[in-house]
Amino acid sequence: MMAGLEDMIRSSAPGGNIGKPLMLALLALFASGALFRSGGGDRPADTPKQPTSDEGAGGLLGGLGGLLDKLQKGGLGNAANSWVGSGQNQPVSPGQLGSALGPDIVKVLAQRSGLSEEEITNQLSQAVPGVVDKLTPQGRLPTVAELSELR
Repeated sequence: MMAGLEDMIRSSAPGGNIGKPLMLALLALFASGALFRSGGGDRPADTPKQPTSDEGAGGLLGGLGGLLDKLQKGGLGNAANSWVGSGQNQPVSPGQLGSALGPDIVKVLAQRSGLSEEEITNQLSQAVPGVVDKLTPQGRLPTVAELSELR
């Protein structure tokens, strides 16, 4: 699944060229949370995980559905709908994307990628529309079965 998602992200980037820092941030946004937990994690097994409101079943935001929900609530509903739908993808500015995601998520993405918060929002504002577009070829959120075919 991870390789399929990486390939899809890479193919959706302008020129197919995504650096490792941006790839890490995109995987954190889009990938299933199971992918991040399967590596053993940084904390001992007996340490309770601190629950956060934004951490759901996948990635930082519950995967693609959670990301789209966050963008809708952050005022980017029209842009996000244009990425999911079959028409032209509306652009989004780094500032719009950063404020829709919120400072906590931008900070985590910056830490995971090793980029500054400004740089990560700049790069994500270029990459996210194309990645969402690729992940929603039917003009809607994919089903679990469709996602499992991304391998």
